[in-house]
Amino acid sequence: MLQFFNRCFKGRSAWFLIGLSGIILELIALYFQHIMLMQPCVMCIYERCVLLGIIVASLIGALFPNSPLRYVAIFLWLYSAGKGIQLTWQHIMQQLFPSPFSRCDFFVDFPTWLPLDKWLPSIFVAQGDCSLQQWQFMSFSMPQWLLAIFSTYLLIGILVLMSQWIKPKRPYLFKR
Repeated sequence: MLQFFNRCFKGRSAWFLIGLSGIILELIALYFQHIMLMQPCVMCIYERCVLLGIIVASLIGALFPNSPLRYVAIFLWLYSAGKGIQLTWQHIMQQLFPSPFSRCDFFVDFPTWLPLDKWLPSIFVAQGDCSLQQWQFMSFSMPQWLLAIFSTYLLIGILVLMSQWIKPKRPYLFKR
């Protein structure tokens, strides 16, 4: 199995597939926000940003699949997936066990050199409450689904990282 991941991620198509899955998830989030009129909370915006990290990692990997920069892409992918798990876990805890002592912020806190909420307010401005469950599918809320998604990204990323040190088998021309 590791040899399969090694072969796949030394080409561009697997990286594009990871990026495409992230773009689809971002488009689904925008659909919920602008078509279904659900207001994203601060944690939702942070989760979107982590998903953008996975998309950027896939672009780096797709542009440089056989260079050392693919390791940068893999580590950015792993960091983003791990951060996504951390954020979605906090979000789930705020929804399941709301407390006046652990509330989410009122405004998104981006660095001054990257004010995404000022540049693209229709995407990165948070107006919702983190403790509200606005949507469920198969009795799971959106952060619970995101926890499963980020866990899957992390598992695949770990397998891809492990596969980088596996040498692919060479096909034999003649049977022995």
